[in-house]
Amino acid sequence: EHWNSFIVEEDFNFISQNGLNAVRIPVGWWTAINPTPWPFVEGSLQILDRAFSWAEKYDLKVIIDLHAAPGSQNGYEHSASRDGSQEWGTNDTIAQTITVIDFLTNRYAKSPSFLAMELLNEPRAPGATLDTLKKYYQDAYNTVRKYTIDAYVIMCNRLSASPTELLQFASGLQGSVVDVHYYNLYTSNFNGLNVQQNIDYLNNNRSAELSTVDSSNGSPLVLVGEWVAEWEVNDATKEDYQRFAAAELNVFGRASFGWAYWTLKNVQNHWSLEWMITNGYIKITS
Repeated sequence: EHWNSFIVEEDFNFISQNGLNAVRIPVGWWTAINPTPWPFVEGSLQILDRAFSWAEKYDLKVIIDLHAAPGSQNGYEHSASRDGSQEWGTNDTIAQTITVIDFLTNRYAKSPSFLAMELLNEPRAPGATLDTLKKYYQDAYNTVRKYTIDAYVIMCNRLSASPTELLQFASGLQGSVVDVHYYNLYTSNFNGLNVQQNIDYLNNNRSAELSTVDSSNGSPLVLVGEWVAEWEVNDATKEDYQRFAAAELNVFGRASFGWAYWTLKNVQNHWSLEWMITNGYIKITS
């Protein structure tokens, strides 16, 4: 019922009519591995198929984002860890993950909407070591290239690690993209910042970091794969949010591979790009 009512065809039409050209779709490993994946809900592969059909109809591109890998790559609930455990990185879990990448790339490589495969979302340091991650990324990259030379291959930075740690590695891989996520949330340095201080942080700190990460003459490209127009400011006005969102769009719009908002729909209004656009908080210019 949720799948059939939450994201519907009209949402893809909305996306295409509002200056956006792609969707980043998070998937779990069980989408490819097991048709009856207890305790997960059966049927996600058919929903992904449907999303591709809508994307093709409305001339949108699709990034498949492996958001939950076997064993959990970060220990958070959005990677399907129920108890905080982070067990991805063993030989068995990596082999399983390669199988997932193989299956999904093979299934969608011939779709005109297939833009990129994101090999893993937000692996977390130090549990996911850099050496382990780079070996996985190399093997998964090679797997994607078995089926397509045109699709981009996106490699997400590790949480709690240097934003530049993948640049040298990825620069040797044609069609590679490094994914960085920027939130003015989740760390104490944003506590107590007012509206202008948050905007200044974007224009100074974020802009400088993005310029550093994205300074390799096009190889690899850089995606700001997640951001949101939300912050720790209390009682902010609509105009405050508009200014903040405009600053984010200005800075993140410089990324060589573009950006993706987290997320299209959410019960919390500012986390819903659809709500933000409909209510005049964000204006996307194509």
